[in-house]
Amino acid sequence: MTAALLTCCDPLRPRRPDPHFAAAAETAKDLGSDVALVDHEALMQGRAQEAVARVPRGLGPLWYRGWMLPSSRYAELANALAERGSPLATDALRYRRAHELPGWYETFAAVTPRSVWLPADPGVTLPAARLAESAAPLGPGPVVVKDYVKSRKHEWDEACFVPDVADAERLAAVAGRFVELQGDFLTGGIVLRAFEDFTGDEVRVWWIDGDPVLVTVHPDAGTGAGTAEASVPGPELDRLAPLVRALGCRFVTTDLALRSDGVRRVVEVGDGQVSDLPASANQRHLLEPLLHSASN
Repeated sequence: MTAALLTCCDPLRPRRPDPHFAAAAETAKDLGSDVALVDHEALMQGRAQEAVARVPRGLGPLWYRGWMLPSSRYAELANALAERGSPLATDALRYRRAHELPGWYETFAAVTPRSVWLPADPGVTLPAARLAESAAPLGPGPVVVKDYVKSRKHEWDEACFVPDVADAERLAAVAGRFVELQGDFLTGGIVLRAFEDFTGDEVRVWWIDGDPVLVTVHPDAGTGAGTAEASVPGPELDRLAPLVRALGCRFVTTDLALRSDGVRRVVEVGDGQVSDLPASANQRHLLEPLLHSASN
């Protein structure tokens, strides 16, 4: 069975795909799939019914390939599409499990940096004492501050890295600045991760139903055209596959980095529907196995 593709419309020309996803839409059509458009702006403003108004009824199952969505907005999208008989292939529960660190951390704990987290609302600065108490299980040493989904690694010293977690004042300052810069986009709360020294660029492994179908450079790596696809040794993928399957999510990405001691580690897990693909990657290498996968 060939699934349909749901992607974001161009805000200025809503009958056309957003330029960022135009290649994916064209590839899906070439593969014999229907392509439907969702209004991402309307969805983010809480107008889910309006956002899916152009999605044909009875089209499902749908795989979404579009801009990142908070878990609550994804749930609203899933409900609106289900009412139209065009359900998403990934339900809201599994989206959150793969998209937010507290959902996937326990499954990948053995292969990812030690982490703790504290729920927090946007704009709310956590007390220094509470941060310090929560960080205690990480032990001494440096930590990285992020939320359930994103870091601000481009503001490394200001809003990401704490050289010594025992420095409660510095920890509170970095976490506070992170919350300030994230603004309304803060997702879930604050995550503190033990710092590990990585070398080289990250790679992204794309998994469908527990099998690795594509390995690319991380979109932030900044490599040129023709260098999008990468490789990971087969035994390392074999080691990760049982963990991906244990997560129970059909379409997943794992971002991997090589630690300075030569051990490859999972830096991030994500729902593949909202994971970015390098611009120079071959869309067909991902979409063909995705759209032709059997529906569950």
